[in-house]
Amino acid sequence: MIFQIENKKIHASDAGQGIDPKKETIVFLHGSGLSHIVWSLTEQFFSNNNFNVLSLDLPGHGNSDGPCLDSIEKIADWLESVFKKLNLKNIILIGHSQGCLEILEYAFKYKERLNKLVFVAGSNKMPVHPDLIDLAQNGDSNAVKLMMKWGYEGSKKFIGGNPVEKIIQSPRDISEILAIDLIACNNYSNGSEAAKTIHLPALLILGEFDKMVNLEVGKKFSDLLENSKTYVISGCGHMIMIEKAFEMREKILNFLNS
Repeated sequence: MIFQIENKKIHASDAGQGIDPKKETIVFLHGSGLSHIVWSLTEQFFSNNNFNVLSLDLPGHGNSDGPCLDSIEKIADWLESVFKKLNLKNIILIGHSQGCLEILEYAFKYKERLNKLVFVAGSNKMPVHPDLIDLAQNGDSNAVKLMMKWGYEGSKKFIGGNPVEKIIQSPRDISEILAIDLIACNNYSNGSEAAKTIHLPALLILGEFDKMVNLEVGKKFSDLLENSKTYVISGCGHMIMIEKAFEMREKILNFLNS
């Protein structure tokens, strides 16, 4: 699906099914420097289970026109413009990593459209190590390697190689997309307050070996959300929707149907 927001082309994968106003719509939000591709093992599954699906490419990411938005707050406002454009209601937001911050800020500002929330490998705050930001700003490919190492030291076990490297492929991708996203995450400070205002049913999915959002951080985040459940996937790092896609999506489906 391709549409326009403020004369900019926006791409979203809808599993080829379009939007049926009679169904709930799951909107997938990708993490820093990534694109809708990370949800490729997930979106068709939920489409087959009678949900609309929409995997967005944020501005400047994937197949969407740039430039990138440089704050979580701007992304939340942009999401509202997308949902207005597409006349979406009864939305389920599913976000990974940075996408979890976007869920928090969107729900804080515009919760009227929302039914349920799913946070995958995320928290209410996501500080980024200055070394990683420096590498990204300089377009250094070591930024991607460091992300994977900090996310899960067993990332070399991914079948087919490093999945992030397949999306973030050039120094320009690193300096003009990834770096902007990482700084946006690092600068976001409203997560704790936003979480305290959210009363919607929420599911947190955490990876046992995630070094970016460890289990202690995830538990503290869960405590801020009044109506949340937490599920830990064993033997898994930060890239849950790639490492353990089948287990993740079954747990999400059970939550959505409960």
